[in-house]
Amino acid sequence: MKYLVVVVAAAALMTVGIAAAQAPNPAMAPAPRIAGYLGADAPDTYAILPPSPTPGDPRDQADRAIYKATRHYETEARWPMAQNDANSAGLVKDLACAIGVELTPQNAPKTLAIIAKLAPDVSRATNRPKDIYKRPRPYLRDEGSICLPKDAALAASPDYPSGHNTWAWTVGLVLAELAPDRATPILVRARAFGENRLVCGVHSLSAVEAGRLNGSIVVAGLHGSAQFRSDMDAARAEIDKARAIGPAPDAGACAKESQLIAKSPY
Repeated sequence: MKYLVVVVAAAALMTVGIAAAQAPNPAMAPAPRIAGYLGADAPDTYAILPPSPTPGDPRDQADRAIYKATRHYETEARWPMAQNDANSAGLVKDLACAIGVELTPQNAPKTLAIIAKLAPDVSRATNRPKDIYKRPRPYLRDEGSICLPKDAALAASPDYPSGHNTWAWTVGLVLAELAPDRATPILVRARAFGENRLVCGVHSLSAVEAGRLNGSIVVAGLHGSAQFRSDMDAARAEIDKARAIGPAPDAGACAKESQLIAKSPY
């Protein structure tokens, strides 16, 4: 089942601004078809990830305890941030403070094209273990508010591993490689993106941690792709130029973000 279709489509939309200028009618231009980098050569994340917790085992007990212990965030400042981070399409924008520049189709078309192209690889890496384990999300087992509507689509998408965190960690690693002097803040923010799935109440700790490992597996596989390596080489100079020219993110907003993510939520 394609649980991450929304993520893939959202990432593809990042490149619409690039492609639209070449279309006779940009308003009617379809989103580009993106095949990903890995295809059948992708690592088997189901074989690599640790098994999903099973009901009553120690990891399952820890997951349930952390879910209950983090429901207090509903009345705290990190709750709106978790709601914001639920939008995977906004990830690159949300990493602006960490990178030091807002990346746009105008100043970073090659970089955004890479991110769009790796989205199907992230989706494939997440959907196979989700389909096999079918672990229910934590709010379906224990009472508590979550930062998103409790709709049927969310309930139908299993917990383990976290697709949002697989996506965040994959993109974070790629951007950290393109801006290595900013690797620490980029990966701190990418980690917080996954932690906000706990704050939100839509993923368990085991799913978030598996998402981080899953993203690392995807990036390891990507480095086996000659096309990926070539695209990354082309994007480095683009990132350097964008950071020199801007636009820079709002310093005040960045300070508030840094303060929010400085403390682990669990």
